[in-house]
Amino acid sequence: MLSQDSNDDTEDVALFDAEEEAAARPRKSKIRHPVASFFHLFFRVSAIVVYLLCELLSSSFIACMVTIILLLSCDFWAVKNVTGRLMVGLRWWNHIDEDGKSHWVFESRKASSQENKAVSEAESRIFWLGLVACPVLWVIFAFSALFSFRVKWLAVVTMGVVLQGANLYGYIRCKVGSRKNLTSMATSYLGKQFLRQNTGDDQTS
Repeated sequence: MLSQDSNDDTEDVALFDAEEEAAARPRKSKIRHPVASFFHLFFRVSAIVVYLLCELLSSSFIACMVTIILLLSCDFWAVKNVTGRLMVGLRWWNHIDEDGKSHWVFESRKASSQENKAVSEAESRIFWLGLVACPVLWVIFAFSALFSFRVKWLAVVTMGVVLQGANLYGYIRCKVGSRKNLTSMATSYLGKQFLRQNTGDDQTS
């Protein structure tokens, strides 16, 4: 099925890799794609390590900045085009139609039992842990650089927030669906928290 959000020209579709259905394997806790799992964490963790140890590794700010940006760029490409598709069956991308209009597409494997079994639980945990934790760290680095007046590092940490935040947002859209689904999930969560808090207050009183 293919659905299109007319407001922001985005599409939520099933992943096109129908040929992979035949190759689907039972769900296992072991890592089925060790190379993809390694590089899913390698570039983003390396960028953070270089940022934290840059003053010890090199006295040249330019060398550190270029190294971090290269690592972040490699991470963005690898996560967007390779590891998401292999590890969790998700992918997001953009295409231009014949009229020159830009469309954002968010793909996920069809919700069939055979395809769901193709995703390793261990790889899924690794994927989402790295996808969520690293952008949070870059946000912390951004506030730290801002409040400590390390102005020269703001461009670097902003690049980290933007590139890794884009992948995080894209894969959340792939996993959850359209913005309407995101809004409904947030509303439902807040409603449950509100009811739970009120219920707890009533019980204590």
